[in-house]
Amino acid sequence: MTSTVKVNNVQASDGGNIINQCGTNITIGASGDTIALASGASQTGFGRTGTVDWDTTPKTATFTAVSGDGFFCNTESGGFTVNLPAGVAGAIVSLADYAGTWQTGNLVVSPNGTDKIGGSNASVTLNTEGQSVTFVFVDSTQGWVNVQDSTSNERGNPFIEATGGTITTSGNDKIHTFTGPGTFTVCQAAACAANNVVSYMVIAGGSGGGSYGAGGGGAGGYREVKSPVTPYTASPLDGYPSAPNRITVSATNFPITVGAGSSGAGPGRANASNGSPSIFSTITSAGGGGGVGNITAGLAGGSGGGGSGGAGPSTSNPHPGGAGNTPPVSPAQGNNGGNGWDAQSVNTNGGGGGGAGAVGSNAASATGGNGGAGTASSINTTPTTRAGGGGGGTDNGGSGGGTAGTGGPGGGGNGANNPGNGSAGTVNTGSGGGGGGYSGPGTSIGGNGGSGLVIIRYKFQ
Repeated sequence: MTSTVKVNNVQASDGGNIINQCGTNITIGASGDTIALASGASQTGFGRTGTVDWDTTPKTATFTAVSGDGFFCNTESGGFTVNLPAGVAGAIVSLADYAGTWQTGNLVVSPNGTDKIGGSNASVTLNTEGQSVTFVFVDSTQGWVNVQDSTSNERGNPFIEATGGTITTSGNDKIHTFTGPGTFTVCQAAACAANNVVSYMVIAGGSGGGSYGAGGGGAGGYREVKSPVTPYTASPLDGYPSAPNRITVSATNFPITVGAGSSGAGPGRANASNGSPSIFSTITSAGGGGGVGNITAGLAGGSGGGGSGGAGPSTSNPHPGGAGNTPPVSPAQGNNGGNGWDAQSVNTNGGGGGGAGAVGSNAASATGGNGGAGTASSINTTPTTRAGGGGGGTDNGGSGGGTAGTGGPGGGGNGANNPGNGSAGTVNTGSGGGGGGYSGPGTSIGGNGGSGLVIIRYKFQ
C-alpha cells in the first residue's frame, strides 16, 4: 500500500506560529530519494549552479534551444543551425559536438530577433572538432556570452594506435616507413578484429655484382600483403589470400630488421655475397643472391644472382644464374638470375640478376644480361617500382666492344663494360648491383646492392 500526502505550502513553525526567518532548514525527502516536479510544474527560488540539464537525444537538424538545457549536436550528415531562445538574464544553453565532426559539418548558432551574441546581433559558427560551449544571457548590451569553451576531444579510439619509423598519412590510413632497424610499437589494438590485420611490404637487401665480366646482383626478396581495409593498389605479389602471410597485430613491440645490401665483388675474378634479410614479425624476406665473376653459377637468394662469364663451360653449357625464391614462399619473393656467356676466354659476359617481377636476362656473345624488373606498389601512396636486378658486366676479350647489361627497373645497378665498375643498386629498394667489367689491371669491381625497406600500413580512423 502507498500513501500520498498533498500540501500547498511547507513552512517551519513554532507551536501554532509560522516562522519566516533566514537560516531555517527544511528537509524534503531522505537519502537516496528522487524529488521530481510534476509535468508542467516549475521551480523558483532555488537558482542555478551554472550547469544545464543535458538532453541525451542527439540533434541532427535545425532546432530551437531551451534555456537550462544542454544539447548534443550530431553533424555527421551535414551542418545545421541552433536557434537560441529569447534572451532573459540568467538564461543558459550548452552545446557539444556529439560525433567530433564540427570541423567538417559546422554548427551555426543564431540569436533570437535583436538579441546579441558577444555584443553583436549576428550568428556564430562552431567549427572545431570536439568543441563544447556554454552561453549565458547577461544583458541587452552583450547578450549571450560564452562562459565555457572546451576544444579538447577526449574520445576513445577504436582503431590501432602505434609508433615507430617515419609516419605519414593517406586518407584514413597511417603508414610507417622503416629505412633502417627500429621498432613498430602498437600502443593500442583496434576494437574491430579486421582492422588489426595490417598491410605491409618487406624487402631484403640486394646483392652486389661480381667482378670481371660478371653477373649482376640479385634483388632482395620482396613480400607484401594488402589488408582489405587499406585502399591502395598492391603489387602482383600481394600474399593476402594465403593466411600464413597475414599479420594480426596486438598491443606489443614488433622489432623491425632492414637488411643491408652486400658490397660489390672485386677486384679480380670474385663473387659478391648475398644481401641481408629484412624481418617484420613472422615475415622474413631473403637477401638477394650474389652476382659472380669467379667462373661459377650465380648464388641463390630472394632473387638469384647472374651467372659469370669467363673461361670454363662452352656457350652450350653456360654458368647458370642463381635460383630465386630461396627459401621458397608463396607468392614467390623473387626470380632467377640470367645465365652467363662464355666463348672460351673471348666475349665472356655476365648474366643479369633476378628481380622481384622478372628473371634476369641471359648474357649473349657481345652483351651482358639485363637485370630482371622489379615490381610496383602504392603502399606509401605513390606508385613505386622496387627490387630490380643488377645488369651483367662484359669482358669481351679486353677489346671494349661489348655492351653491358642495364639494371632492372626498380633501382637495379647497370653492369660495366671493360674496363669499368658496376653501378650500385638504389638504396632502400633492395635492388642488385651491376656486374663489373674487364679487369685486366685488376681494378674493376661490382656495384653494391641496395639496402632493403619495411613499410606498414593500417586504418587509424
